[in-house]
This record gives sequence, C-alpha cells and structure tokens, in this order.
Amino acid sequence: MSGSKCTRLSGTLVRQLLDSVESLLFDCDGVLWRGDQAVPGAAQVVNLLKENGKKVFFITNNSSKTRRMNANKLSALGFKAETEDVFGTAYCCAAYLKTVCKLEGKVYLLGSDAMKEEFEEVGIQQTGVGPDHVTGKHGDWANVPLDPDVRAVVVGFDEHFSYMKLNRAFQYLTRRDCLFVGTNRDVRLPLEGGKAVPGTGCLLNVVETAAQRQAQTVGKPSRFMFDCIASKFGVDPTSCLIVGDCLATDIMMGSTCGLKTLFALTGVDTVADAEAHLSSGCEERRGMVPDYYVESVAELLPALQR
Repeated sequence: MSGSKCTRLSGTLVRQLLDSVESLLFDCDGVLWRGDQAVPGAAQVVNLLKENGKKVFFITNNSSKTRRMNANKLSALGFKAETEDVFGTAYCCAAYLKTVCKLEGKVYLLGSDAMKEEFEEVGIQQTGVGPDHVTGKHGDWANVPLDPDVRAVVVGFDEHFSYMKLNRAFQYLTRRDCLFVGTNRDVRLPLEGGKAVPGTGCLLNVVETAAQRQAQTVGKPSRFMFDCIASKFGVDPTSCLIVGDCLATDIMMGSTCGLKTLFALTGVDTVADAEAHLSSGCEERRGMVPDYYVESVAELLPALQR
C-alpha cells in the first residue's frame, strides 16, 4: 500500500487496505448517515464487511443518545448493528467513571436523559438533569444547596444549560477532590444545509473557565473510546481502520491510537483542509491528516462485492 499520507483510495488499494485490517470503527453522523437518511451504499458496505468476518463498531461523540438508541437508528436505516457494537460518549463516560475513576458517590450531570440512563445502567447515581432556573439574589448563589454525596461533575450536551447550572457545577468543583469529566470538545454540531449549532465543547469551555480547571474528556480524539473497544473485544490497533468525516476528532483519534485512517468526504471537512494540515509543518496538525480518503464509504462496495 502507499506510504504517503492523504492518498485517494481507489483501484487495487481498496482491496489491499481491507485485507490488511480485521476491525473497522465507523463514525456515524456524516459517514453512515446524514440527518435521518443513510449515506447511499453505506449499509451495504457495513453489512458485507460483517459477512466477510470483519469486526465492525460504531462510534459517536453524540452524548444525547444511548447505545440502544443508536443501534435502533442503525437498524432502521438498514445496518446490521447490535447495541454492544455501539460506543457513544454517554456510555464511555459512564464506563470511565466506573472502571477508571472507581467513583463512589453521585455525579452532578450537565447532560441528557440518555446520559442519565447510561449512568444508571452501571449503577451510578446522578443529579442535575433537566432545567435549573435562577432563584433568589446573586448574593445567595454562592451558597446554593449542594448534594453532599456528589463526587464528580460531568459535562455533556445539555439543552437546559443555564447560569444556575454553571454556578452549581462551579461550586462543586471548588472542592479539589471533585472529579471533572467532559464527554467531548466538539464546539459545533453540523446540520444539513451547511448550518450548525453550538456543541458540547462550548458548554465545557464555560465550566472550565469558571472553575479554572480542565476536564478529562472521554470522546474522540481521546483514546479512551478506542481503549473501551479494544479491551472488550481484543482489537489490535495495527489491524484496525477508523473511518470518519472529522479531521480533528476521528482522524486525530486514529493517529493517537496508531490506527489506519480513512477520511470520508460526506461530512463537513474537505481534502483541502487535510492538505493544509499536511503542509503546515505543525506536528499536532499532521495528526489530523488521514492515510486515505474517499468521496463516500460507498466506494468500498465494488471491492467487497467481488
């Protein structure tokens, strides 16, 4: 296979790449689906890979859905997917607190009902999900009631994020023994039609600024998500391919974990973005340069149908 970076994957290179890997990690939004529509040909690619004996996993930084919800969406779009094949930041955050931090106590959660469900699944109690409206005068806010059993603050995507939630997180984090974890640092959530809304990274930045502390994140490009998969399924990084549409998260995680990387142009980043990273001379930016790129994962289909 070609030793150069950012190579157009085509011809015999496709079969060579697929033959060199045993496991594949697929980002979801922007690679397998866009909005509520599957990327044409993506389901056939995934299903044929599984039929050919490859291990296939689905990874996402979206913390607003449980593994089960993502598996159901994949199945509805024609993908052969089980809940255990899906690794999202809601699940990985719960796994991190349970297995790495050995958390004993509650979590103050700036997040969604999906995160609450994943936490409860592993026996972690939480408080904080839902609206928290401002009450009283600002002179009283430093004495806002706190749950004495809270031992960690976790920031995920929270549609009810507010000043009072920020203040409550801040008050918990003044305790130096309080853990501080974020799901991911994506600052924008791309939408169809070239639009976007602020992402979890914006909320996390606000809490970090107030608390003057930096959170440990578990989502891409952190290696923890890959470690979750590798430890459970025995995935060898040298024979694993990550397929993503975001250079700063998907491709960077692949570089960090020593995986082969394939960039799909069905999301928001472009080949020009990758080439700019390649020519920048900055080592960190070079981690965002993929080994290969395709217009769509559907370009893998002919090699799988032979």
